[in-house]
Amino acid sequence: MTANSGGTGGAVGADVRALRAWTGEQREAMIDDLRAYVSVESPSDDKPSLRAMLDWLEHWLADRLGPPARVRRFDGGDHGDIVVHDYPGTSGDGAGDEPAPVVLLCHYDTVWPLGTLAERPFTVDGDHITGPGVFDMKAGLVQAVWALRALEAAGAARPALRLVLNGDEEIGSLSSRPVIEAETEGARCALVFEASADGAVKTARKGVGLFELDIEGVEAHAGLDPASGASAVDELARAVLELHALSDPASGTTVNVGVVSGGTRSNVTAGHAHANIDVRVAAQSETARIDAALAALTPHDSRASLTVSGGWNRPVMERGPGTTQLYTLARDLAAPLGLELRECAVGGASDGNFAARLGVPVLDGFGAVGDGAHARHEYATVSGLLERTALAAAVINSLA
Repeated sequence: MTANSGGTGGAVGADVRALRAWTGEQREAMIDDLRAYVSVESPSDDKPSLRAMLDWLEHWLADRLGPPARVRRFDGGDHGDIVVHDYPGTSGDGAGDEPAPVVLLCHYDTVWPLGTLAERPFTVDGDHITGPGVFDMKAGLVQAVWALRALEAAGAARPALRLVLNGDEEIGSLSSRPVIEAETEGARCALVFEASADGAVKTARKGVGLFELDIEGVEAHAGLDPASGASAVDELARAVLELHALSDPASGTTVNVGVVSGGTRSNVTAGHAHANIDVRVAAQSETARIDAALAALTPHDSRASLTVSGGWNRPVMERGPGTTQLYTLARDLAAPLGLELRECAVGGASDGNFAARLGVPVLDGFGAVGDGAHARHEYATVSGLLERTALAAAVINSLA
């Protein structure tokens, strides 16, 4: 593969078409890497499996990229550990203070329990690649790593890079969030190798609130002494209607009471009821409205009491100017490949939300092309694997 001159500061710019030609030559090696990665199962709730997965990744990364300049590993508690690798830039502008890095965000956990691989082994059928976690998001990390290999093969420049790997994204990144925020703050930008949305990158994501509602009533015999009781289930039913009324589709806000429970027997006035609430907001201003409404919930019967717990799991990822510039860069670089790179806003959240909260420009959904995240028909495409690797290499090179 050849590289041509371009960019700034004496950096060597790589032709995206040459990068794509090179990834085509590496097709089988890339698929083999993805096969090996998918073949190590990594459910979010299985610490021993996550430890084995991370050990495999550490060896694979060292083999494919060489030793990083610095490695840090953070204890994930009951969940997967977090690993941060720093790689120096090769653009020749490293004099003086170390430049702010470009952060590559990836998670290595999946939603699939142990044993899924035996039921649904890794397969390649034409352009389709299947296997647990192949779309969300194991193909994404393979693309990120091979993008850096493509730049090395081209003799092309790259900026200082920071690869952040966590093992609890699928369950809310509760352990890894502080590390992600600390390692991303002040970065030039963040590229998130989550799966695409039907090929589109994600330039906006909703914020997510996870709340619980507990209601205490007064138990009584429902037949002999109904007036003595205060039904927690009745209060819950009224609260559900109030909560669902908070949804505002025009503003991108949804409130869903997805799980409810309450009472003990049909002939006992319910003394307790519980609900799990999922809230999604497209604008940070909506979080204040929802918070105020939750705080204002009161029982219909004064003998009952109501408690709301939980909070905001992920902040809103809004499409700011920096993200717009990143998307425009990627879209223009995709054009010579004959790709019309689209953008979209989605209701799901990712670790990119944390980076966006810090004011860091974020380009998300930069990973696999395919479909079926968290579904049994999950698949990634070989063509997407090759094209997106070349595109990622070109974008990273342009940031050098």
